[in-house]
Amino acid sequence: MASIFSRIIQGELPCEKIDETDNEICLLDISPFTEGHTLVIPKREVARFEELPETEALSLMHTMQRVSKAVCKAYGGADYNIQLNNGPGAGQEVPHVHFHIIPRPDGLRVPNLGKYADGQMAEVGALVRACLDS
Repeated sequence: MASIFSRIIQGELPCEKIDETDNEICLLDISPFTEGHTLVIPKREVARFEELPETEALSLMHTMQRVSKAVCKAYGGADYNIQLNNGPGAGQEVPHVHFHIIPRPDGLRVPNLGKYADGQMAEVGALVRACLDS
């Protein structure tokens, strides 16, 4: 059965897309820790990072660096965490490798924003997209 991310990639489910390449899709997390919490997901459905072919892992890292820069800029140069939960024992809930980029304007506190308000997800998506390659 296809993961929720594969269903998003195939256009079966909606998302607030930040960016898309031939190999990756980047979108806002629907249950963000902080505003701007973005996922970078390879289009190839594999459960673990080490299962990605090397060229696709390198592409993923390039995209993650580019989108991290945009998220940082969108939030005034805020620091951020990059997180990978690689396997269920590490907290991975979706068996499709994905990285989290979590802006940290709050310092070391680990907040949980909960859910976006109506229309807020589109606004946040537009803010981060505007910072891509700028």
